[in-house]
Parts: sequence; structure tokens; C-alpha cells
Amino acid sequence: MQYKQLGRTGFNVSTISFGCWAIGGTWGTVNDKESMAALHTAIDMGVNFFDTADVYGDGRSERLLAQLRAETSETIYIATKAGRRLNPHEAAGYNRKNLTAFVERSLTNLKVDTIDLLQLHCPPTQAYYMPEVFAVLDDLVKAGKLRYYGVSVEKVEEALKAIEFPNVQTVQIIFNMFRHRPSELFFEQALKRKVGILARVPLASGLLTGKLTASSTFEEDDHRRFNRHGEAFDRGETFSGVDYDTGLQAVDALKRICPPDMTLIQFALRWIQMHEAVTCSIPGVKRPSQAQENFAAADKPALDDDTMTKVTQIYEEYIRDSVHHLW
Repeated sequence: MQYKQLGRTGFNVSTISFGCWAIGGTWGTVNDKESMAALHTAIDMGVNFFDTADVYGDGRSERLLAQLRAETSETIYIATKAGRRLNPHEAAGYNRKNLTAFVERSLTNLKVDTIDLLQLHCPPTQAYYMPEVFAVLDDLVKAGKLRYYGVSVEKVEEALKAIEFPNVQTVQIIFNMFRHRPSELFFEQALKRKVGILARVPLASGLLTGKLTASSTFEEDDHRRFNRHGEAFDRGETFSGVDYDTGLQAVDALKRICPPDMTLIQFALRWIQMHEAVTCSIPGVKRPSQAQENFAAADKPALDDDTMTKVTQIYEEYIRDSVHHLW
């Protein structure tokens, strides 16, 4: 496993880390025993950073991480998120009363006195223009409830605005072979301000595993079935906003240039690591076998310039026009 400093936090985190959405819910059937086995496999492979949220399984994944922390002697860092419990999900809801209540609930679920890293959970764009929201987070740090805080965003605009607030330590943003835009301006600014970047949805909701086909089906509680057009939340969260059939065509092209010593999953994750500004990617994991394949990518050799150029060409041909300017 490889490690990088997470912004200015002092946390030295695994460059491929564990995304916990899948072990919480909305990814089909999940089994807690299997989830715990996957978490322990990650620890065994050197993973020390776990990203979750209070809404993943209504706190289920937070509670599993509390169990993991109790069962391991290794130092681990847990990042969670707050805000998506709001209904309606409006910027005005990101106030002192609600954020404090969300934090207290996560502290209970995680069985800790202080959260390592709290992230606002894709709030409406307006929230990034409300200094009072970030003042509440500053007060929660002063109160010892949080060590650090950051944001999870949908759009590059939101990421750029968020890092204007001096105590935003991290930005979580969708970045993968089907989402190149963050690397244009945002990465440069994040490096300049020493802000950590967590690349979320690194496998485009499974498209970049190379294991999905035109006939693949998804369970009723899987967002890849019910949110393809943004019916439940932002469309970009599912398959990175890419049309499913178009994505399959792009995947076929990527398979043709995939290095022979890597699976397509490892190729996709190693591609993300090639970007200096990215601290880590956080692929979702449900089973030990997925953990083994995902985390082995951290130690794969660097991709050559020709391969990187070909990935860009595939993006330009198949993906760019439909997603680039939307997020």
C-alpha cells in the first residue's frame, strides 16, 4: 500500500481507501458478516482510511466502522458526512441546530468523542455561499466534536467555492476515467491551498469494473436501478452521469488499452493515482474479494504517457460532450 498526507490534517492515508456506501445500503443485498470480513481484509492490506455517511443504511455503516475500530489495533481514520438527513434537503437546513444534532448522532454511531473528519454531504450550491455554515463547523472543532472538516461536492464550482473557506481541509469529488473536469482548474487550486482530495465514485458505479453488460440487472433497492435519471438524488451519482449504453462502449475501448498486468478495476484506480493532487480514491467494497482486487491497485506500476493519452482520447470520443460541463 502507498500513503499520502491528507491535506493539512497530518493524516497519512492509504492512496486507495474504503468507501462505505455499499455496506450501508442502496447497492442491493448486503450482509454485515461479509462487510466486516471486507473491512478486515482492507486493514490487512494496509488500508487505514474509511469514508462513510450518517445516511448510509441510516447509520449502519458508521456502526460497522465502530465495530471495526474495536476489533483492530491498527490506527485508522474515519470520515463521515452530514446533511443528507434533511428533508427537504435545502441550504437553510445546514444550520447550527441540525448540524450539531447530526454530529452528535454520528458520534454515538461511531462510539467516539471526536470525529476525525466531518464532510458536508453534497449540500445545495447555495450553502457554499453561506459563511455561517462554516462558522458552525469551526465551533464544532473548537468544542472538540470534530478534528477537521471538509466537503463532498457535486460540482467543480462548489469545490472551488468551498476551498475559499480557510478551514476546509478536504474536498470529496467525483473523479474517474469518465469525469475529467476536476483536473483542469480545481486540482491546481487545491494543491496551492494544500487541500486533500478524495476521489469518489472512482469506478463509475461499477461501469469501470468491466463486469457490467447490456443485460445486467440491479436489485430494487440499488440506486443503479432507480436513479439513472436523477429520480432520487443527483444524476451524476449513478454511473457518473454517463448514459449506460454509451458507458459500455467506452469501457470496451478501455479494455483494449488496459495494461496486461492489471484488471480494468486496477487500471481505473491506478489512473486516478497518476494525478498528483488526489490524495486517495474511495472505491466501494462489499466483499473481501473486491477488497483484494481494489487495494492491490495501489502497488501497480505507474501508467506510461501513451496510455494516459489514450484514456483521454476515449473520454473525448465517448464521454465528454454529455458530462463535462454539467458537473
